[in-house]
Amino acid sequence: MAQMGKTKNLVLGLAALMIVGSLSACDDGRSGAEGAAKRLASSLAALDVGSLALDGKDAAAANEQLKSVFAALDPVKPSVESGAVKLDGDKASVPLNFTWKVGTTEWRYTSQAALKKSGDKWAVQWNPALLEPDLKDGEVLDKTVTPPARAEILGAGDAKLISYRPVVYVGIDKTTIGSADPAASAAKLAQLLGVDEAAYVKQVQASGPQAFVSAITLRQDGRTITDQQIAAIPGARGIPDSLPLAPTRTFARAVLGTVAEASAEQIQKAGGALKAGDVVGTGGLEEQYDSLLRGQDGVSIKARPQGMTDDQIKAAKPDPRRVLFSVDTKPGDPLKTTLDPRLQQLAEDTLAGVGPASAIVALRPSTGAVLAAASGPGSNGYNTAMLGQYAPGSTFKIVDSLALIRNGMTPDSKVECTPTITVDGRTFKNAEGYPESSLGSVALRDAFAHSCNTAFISSRDKVSQAQLESAATSLGLAVQAPKLGADAFLGSVPGNADGTEHAASMIGQGKVLLSPLAAAIMAASVSHGAPVSPQLVLNPGAVSPSAGATPTASGASSSSPSPAAPASPAAPASPAAPASDEPASDKPVTPAEAAALGDMMRAVVTSGHAGFLASVPGAPVGAKTGTAEFGNDNPPKTHAWIVAVHGDLAVAVFVEDGGLGATTSGPLLKSFLTAAG
Repeated sequence: MAQMGKTKNLVLGLAALMIVGSLSACDDGRSGAEGAAKRLASSLAALDVGSLALDGKDAAAANEQLKSVFAALDPVKPSVESGAVKLDGDKASVPLNFTWKVGTTEWRYTSQAALKKSGDKWAVQWNPALLEPDLKDGEVLDKTVTPPARAEILGAGDAKLISYRPVVYVGIDKTTIGSADPAASAAKLAQLLGVDEAAYVKQVQASGPQAFVSAITLRQDGRTITDQQIAAIPGARGIPDSLPLAPTRTFARAVLGTVAEASAEQIQKAGGALKAGDVVGTGGLEEQYDSLLRGQDGVSIKARPQGMTDDQIKAAKPDPRRVLFSVDTKPGDPLKTTLDPRLQQLAEDTLAGVGPASAIVALRPSTGAVLAAASGPGSNGYNTAMLGQYAPGSTFKIVDSLALIRNGMTPDSKVECTPTITVDGRTFKNAEGYPESSLGSVALRDAFAHSCNTAFISSRDKVSQAQLESAATSLGLAVQAPKLGADAFLGSVPGNADGTEHAASMIGQGKVLLSPLAAAIMAASVSHGAPVSPQLVLNPGAVSPSAGATPTASGASSSSPSPAAPASPAAPASPAAPASDEPASDKPVTPAEAAALGDMMRAVVTSGHAGFLASVPGAPVGAKTGTAEFGNDNPPKTHAWIVAVHGDLAVAVFVEDGGLGATTSGPLLKSFLTAAG
């Protein structure tokens, strides 16, 4: 039995050896070649072949050549995939599929690698052509990028709002400074230009001997610092150039934005689409539509003899370089807007002397075109005109009146205007100096004209908060703006509020918030006899990366920031924009309703707070003043509002912490309307 067991084990062992031998005989080396091909592809993708088994080239030398060949494409690395291995005894070939990300496009090509088996290992037969099929030994890649001119931003009638305008880069050219002290020259230039002297001196001292160290960029037009003053400083010079600029430094800056060289953070986020020195949009429409305006760089990748300098290549005839890949420059597309440069500048000039944050917005009621959206110097660069979130005060009585009219009242209906009214223990009163002659039982028109708070609050039981919200959306407030094409806040009107909160809503306080743009839309809808949907960007199908395919504006939630200070724009909170170009509303304002509101707005001028507008030439002016309390001071601080319609023009004027609407914003409005013509 023991002998039989030994015999059986011997037979099984022989059988196992026969199977292994059979498998070895079937292995033609393909798996080893495929493994070597994958290691090669992985190493090329990492731009490091130092650990590969190579045939015909030292691995370290091959690695150095690899890095030299692709140095011009740094920091980009390729994606490399190995294809099907073709086996021929101890030799094999494999295609290598390269994909390079070049700006916004891709460079794809396929090279062939040869493998050779030595013993039980496969080695790569080194050849520069495996890096790029047309590459010869002794050649490296050369990359040339040709950026397109940035496209313009245009206004009404294709007026050039932002276009290339001549500038001068002023700085110290250390190649021309001679024996002069760079620090002394830098200090003198900084003093001449009014820039930070210590910082500029430090910058010049830290730069290399061949550097031009820019101190400031001056507009060529209107500059007061002359070439002679600059040249009087050793090493100082001005270099003429051009940049995309608005007509003035402040013109519509908060709306249009600016352009500047891409920051390190922007370059990193762009994933290869940007490089150092690229000009990109910063803020406003320039940033929102940056890819549209910037266009696409032209790129040329050539093979060039290694060791030849740029000067030698320029002097060589013919050009020793060979084109391996190229993409033509694609110019950016101009961004067309509705801004009227004359009215925009007029609005900015009107606000020039206003200390607090302020805004003037002008719309064309017939089309919704935004003609001006100016934020005053007190806004400190913030887009108060379109993004500000403030209690609208008595301008919101336009909404109240629409809700009351829908519930059966007319401009002649009687309401009670009392000195004060108390709701759930809170006392409301009229503005300081309210005329006693306008107290008592008065027509709704008169209560509106004199802005009687108590009359509207006493009517609160006739209008639910939901009806106020509906009336607001009927006038284009707190809805999306599918044609606007820019970030904006169009208002927030809560649909639920009780007691003092509902009473506060009746006078544009509480949680009711509007932007100056929204207030202008409200007035424009009255003038138009239908909800007005604002439009700023005219490009059909223009897509903003920051706002999606249909840039929208929406109402904010009830947790909106306090209106006491400018707030950041609220994220869109409503569903996707409607298919129609008109603002969404379950019950748009009708021509008859708008006519009644227009009658009441005209009364504000003929017999109410805004009599000063009666002298504005041209079409009759209709208006509504507003004073909105904020903060905890006693007496409280107030924002000053006024909205008006004048022919085919609707305007909102706002001054933060400005006192009374009639006395602060009113004169600004009169000045603007009179000059607008």
